[in-house]
Amino acid sequence: MKEQTVPFGRAQPGDRPAPVAATVAVPQADPAPRAVEPRQTPQPKGAAKAGDGRSEFFKVKAQVFGALVDAVELSRIAQTDRQEAAVEIRAIATEIIEEKKLPLSVADQEALIESIVDDVLGYGPLEPLLRRDDISDIMVNGADDIFIEVEGKTLKTDVSFQSNEHLLNICQRIVSQVGRRVDESSPICDARLADGSRVNVIASPLAVDGPTLTIRKFKKDKLTLEHLVGFGSITEEGAEILRIIGRVRCNTVISGGTGSGKTTLLNCMTRSIDADERIVTCEDAAELQLQQPHVVRLETRPANIEGKGEITMRDLVKNCLRMRPERIIVGEVRGAEAFDLLQAMNTGHDGSMGTLHANSPREALSRLESMISVGGVSLPPRTIREMMVSSIDVIVQASRLRDGRRVITHITEVLGMEGDVITTQDLFKYEITGEGEDGKITGRHRANGSGRPGFWDRAVYYNEQARLTKALDDSDPRVMRRELDA
Repeated sequence: MKEQTVPFGRAQPGDRPAPVAATVAVPQADPAPRAVEPRQTPQPKGAAKAGDGRSEFFKVKAQVFGALVDAVELSRIAQTDRQEAAVEIRAIATEIIEEKKLPLSVADQEALIESIVDDVLGYGPLEPLLRRDDISDIMVNGADDIFIEVEGKTLKTDVSFQSNEHLLNICQRIVSQVGRRVDESSPICDARLADGSRVNVIASPLAVDGPTLTIRKFKKDKLTLEHLVGFGSITEEGAEILRIIGRVRCNTVISGGTGSGKTTLLNCMTRSIDADERIVTCEDAAELQLQQPHVVRLETRPANIEGKGEITMRDLVKNCLRMRPERIIVGEVRGAEAFDLLQAMNTGHDGSMGTLHANSPREALSRLESMISVGGVSLPPRTIREMMVSSIDVIVQASRLRDGRRVITHITEVLGMEGDVITTQDLFKYEITGEGEDGKITGRHRANGSGRPGFWDRAVYYNEQARLTKALDDSDPRVMRRELDA
């Protein structure tokens, strides 16, 4: 048999926890995908598809897989430690290959066994991609089209599933880990992986060309504001301002578009919260990675097959108020829960945080007002705006530039009302200055130099006024100019 030239990602014992055994569903002779090595860039969209050699490889794998199913109870193996289970599957598969005297090269045999291990203990063709820490998103558009995002750029891989049924099987396995399901009666599902990575699945009949699976991966090494400074997302002075905002318990809304890094920024800012504070988080799929010891994590629940038992985000936020939280953190505000979050911010839960989709701080305020109005709250617009002004201290805007880089473009204070208009002030702003020869956007962060921020009294109360003054002065071009002149 012709030897395969494309290497397969190799699993390492203990990489990721194995799925629960009760949810293991064995695919029918699924093919071994041409995966990429953990640090290898996938082939571009025009890469050649598999030929006769690969088809023959799939047929051989079907023989081995069928014999493996006859020889051992896979559900029992899946219940054991992943490392032990992988060793057992490898040993049995090797014996089967030797008994059948299959004409496999060393590389083909290793690839075949690796693919079988991934199917039984993991998520099949996705495993090599999930093991890569440089991938931020995995986007599966049917069985044959799998894209990834690396360093802000979207690339097409040559990984594939055997069929749409195989893909749906893997989707079922993923969502069942958090007690959810995806099928024709419930074709849309949000879930998460064991490491907190966010998962969205859309199945038939809504997805016309086959199930669509989107995974927002979390890095194994948890990011901090120091990392964001290293990436150029913000300056050290701006990061210091964000640390102080978190420390002095400013009520904060993080705004941004899809993929702009809102959740990552929220995780980074929560590191400034004192270890002795009680924090309650509310999320559709639990993905926040708070480091404090006193954290209660709540997750919404969809309706069951009979349409009953749904627990919405608003239900969670309302219940938070009975749990004696010191801070409430909402993973994403997208509906009527906005009103309950503002009430919580305004009734003694200072330092609460949440994210929402908007392209600017001003648009974030408009979206909050719209969500409250659409949510059935019968209040005059001015009353809603007054509530927003009394509840929200700071809006942090995250953006993804057209070159793929993510930056924090605004740190904006909510000051008050002038007539019926909410007044704001940009405390810190990113100014685009042009484009470099490499196509990268160039710009700079700077403070607006308007004097003391609105949360100055909070900074004094927490003895952070000296740090705040230094961070503002160091990023104020007028102060830097005076120092140069001196």
